Amino acid sequence: MFRLALPIYVELLTAVVAVGVIDLLWVSGLGEGALAAVTVGTTAEYLAYGLFLAVPTGVTVLIGRRDGHAPIGPVIRTGWVLWAAFSVAVAVPGVLLREPLAALFTDDPGLTAGFFLVSLAGLPVFFAQTVVDGILKGLGNTKTPMRNALICNALVVVLDPLFIYGLGLGVQGAALATVAARLVTLGVAATSLVRLRAAGGDGLLAGEVLRTGLPMSGDFLARSLVGMALVEIVAGFGTAEVAGYGIGQKIMLAGVMVFYALRQAAMIRTARSEPVGSPLRLGLVTGAAVAVVLNLVAAPAAGLFTDDPTVAVGFLRWMALYLVPFGGLIAVGGVLQASGRGSRLLAATLAGFAVQLPLAYLLSSWLGVTGVWLSMAVGSSLSLAGALAPLGSAPWSARARAPRSTRTAAGPPSGR
Repeated sequence: MFRLALPIYVELLTAVVAVGVIDLLWVSGLGEGALAAVTVGTTAEYLAYGLFLAVPTGVTVLIGRRDGHAPIGPVIRTGWVLWAAFSVAVAVPGVLLREPLAALFTDDPGLTAGFFLVSLAGLPVFFAQTVVDGILKGLGNTKTPMRNALICNALVVVLDPLFIYGLGLGVQGAALATVAARLVTLGVAATSLVRLRAAGGDGLLAGEVLRTGLPMSGDFLARSLVGMALVEIVAGFGTAEVAGYGIGQKIMLAGVMVFYALRQAAMIRTARSEPVGSPLRLGLVTGAAVAVVLNLVAAPAAGLFTDDPTVAVGFLRWMALYLVPFGGLIAVGGVLQASGRGSRLLAATLAGFAVQLPLAYLLSSWLGVTGVWLSMAVGSSLSLAGALAPLGSAPWSARARAPRSTRTAAGPPSGR
């Protein structure tokens, strides 16, 4: 599992975290307005990705199930048809409505709208890359998506200063550099599919792809919305608390990505009928390990961001209660997703949030921001309990189906 998960972890850390951080670092010399524009722009892109996430997730799972059993051509064609539909449905309105959209987030929407013009128009490139990576992961190849993410980040590091300062494009230059880097990376990534013989089979499987992937999109978006609600609660205690929460979240994200890498690894292996052992035990142990590491580095890591790391350190200390059940929940989620029980995972997640949010308001009135941190631990524990509630075969342990006989596709170089 870890051999498969390690490239996914590197990919997630670079693709989800690094690009936005690199852009922020390079525009920091342009002032607070530029920083706000990039922050809002990358947040909007993150939410757009959550809407599209159902497609690459469904493609990965269905290719994994079919590879060696049935033609994978229909799945790949469906992925590209849905890519085109989502690209038009999300990017076009986003570009046309960029100014009112920017006005929702800032009092000075000019810079943000300029960033949106490029970043939202470039969403089809970003979405296409996730489809390519989803196809490769369905075939069991996680190393090539990792390589793609590293290539993209290296290009952003080089292109950002050129576009922002060299060409004098400012904030829009950051967006252009990111889109250009992704476009070049997509061209490189597409060569991985040249040798893939995916012909065969008729028709499209749009309903099946979306049904398979929608729970993952729902989980992603629900977490994003609850995160925004928690920021609103924490904001009631002052700017220092909000800043500390934001710093703590950034530090914790590096550890949390381990859980999501394990989830994808469990999802891929379950879809491909390969043994996954006990994702629950692996997730709980990994959660405990991440909690220990974050407690050890809390003070020095938070000190890199602020002269007063008290709130951030307190947040990371309390997160030990949250990370252990959360690690188990996310790892088990991979098996549920690939075995057709993703809706159960989403239901368990929503049930946990239904308790967590009112509890955050209640406990914070008694315990201050500590009450918010405790509510997160309670919510993740309830979600894990809901995901593990008896229903058919146990989701925390999966065995392989019968061995494959023949393969219908010649996949790219194996990343297993």
